[in-house]
Amino acid sequence: MSRIVVTGATGNVGTSVVRLLSQDPEVDSVLGLARRIPDWSPPKTDWSAVDLSSQQADLEKEFAGADAVVHLAWAFQPTHDPAATWRTNVLGSIRVFEAVAAAGVPALVHASSVGAYSPGPKDEAVAESWPTHGWPDAAYCREKAYLERALDTFERDHAEVRVVRMRPAFLFKRESASEQRRIFGGRFLPGPLARPELLPFLPDIPGLRVQALHTDDAAKAYRLAVHSDLRGAFNLAAEPPVDAELLGEMLGVDRRVRLPRTAARSALAAAWGLHLLPASPHLFDAVLRLPLMDCTRARTELRWNPEHTANEVLEEFLKGLQQGAGASTEPLRGRKVG
Repeated sequence: MSRIVVTGATGNVGTSVVRLLSQDPEVDSVLGLARRIPDWSPPKTDWSAVDLSSQQADLEKEFAGADAVVHLAWAFQPTHDPAATWRTNVLGSIRVFEAVAAAGVPALVHASSVGAYSPGPKDEAVAESWPTHGWPDAAYCREKAYLERALDTFERDHAEVRVVRMRPAFLFKRESASEQRRIFGGRFLPGPLARPELLPFLPDIPGLRVQALHTDDAAKAYRLAVHSDLRGAFNLAAEPPVDAELLGEMLGVDRRVRLPRTAARSALAAAWGLHLLPASPHLFDAVLRLPLMDCTRARTELRWNPEHTANEVLEEFLKGLQQGAGASTEPLRGRKVG
C-alpha cells in the first residue's frame, strides 16, 4: 500500500489523477494540495490548503511519509505578468523538488509538457531525446524548459529519488471546458459560440498541427508511473494529429480558408494587448513550432495506451464548452456565458 501526494489536485489534470488514485486498491491514501480546499470528497483522500508561490508553505511537512509526489500545480495567468507565473511555476516547483529530497520521498512524478520541447517537425514525430529548450518568447514554454534543467540538476544531486517527467500533449476533458475557456478565451467569451453551424469557414494557418489527449488518459499514465520503477521522460498523445483538415471533417465545415500566420498573430496580439483576450500571441508562436511527439516509450515501457482518439477528445470538450461544463473545485467551476 502507498501514500501519494498530488499538488495542483483541483485542476484539469489533478482531478483526474486524484480520482484515479482514490479508486486504486494499491493506494492507501491520497493527499491533495491546492490553494483552496474543494467540496469534492473522493475516497481515501484528504486535502491541505497550500500556495506554492508562498515561501511560508511547509512542503516538507506535507510530503512526510509519502511514497510518491505527483507535481501538477501550474498557473497559466496572469499572462501580462510573467514574474507572477514564474514565482508559482518555477520557484514553487523548485520548492517542491527540494521538499521531496528533504522529506525522503522516493519518487517524484513531474508534469512537464510538449511545450518544453524546442521547435521541431510537423510531418514526423520526435522521441523524448528531442531538445527541451522550449520557445523562449512564451512564458509557458520558457518555464517548462527551465524546470527540465532544474530537474537535470536535481537528479544529479539526488540519485536516490526516482524522477519521471511526463510530457503530454494539450489536455482536454468535458469538466475542464469552463476553466480552459476562462484561461485562453476570457471569462466573458460565450461557450455556445463553439458550434459548427456558426462557422462560415475554418481558418487554415500554416504550422497549426498539434496533438491532443484526454485528461483521464494522461492520469492513467501518471498512475502507471507511480507504481513502476521507471525513470525519465514519457511523451503522451493521442492519434491522429489535429489540423484544419481533421477539424473540418469533425465539425462538418467544408470551406477552409488559408490564413497567413502574420494575420492571425496580429489579430491575437491586438486583442491581447487590449486585455480582451488572455491567450498570449507568444504562446501562439510556440504552438506553430511545437513538434509532434512519438509515444513509443510510454506504450512499450509504461504499457500505456489512450482510450480516446483526438477526435473524441475534442468533440467532448466542445460539448462541454457549449454546456458550460465544470466540476466541484474552484479552478473547474462551470459557468455558461451567453
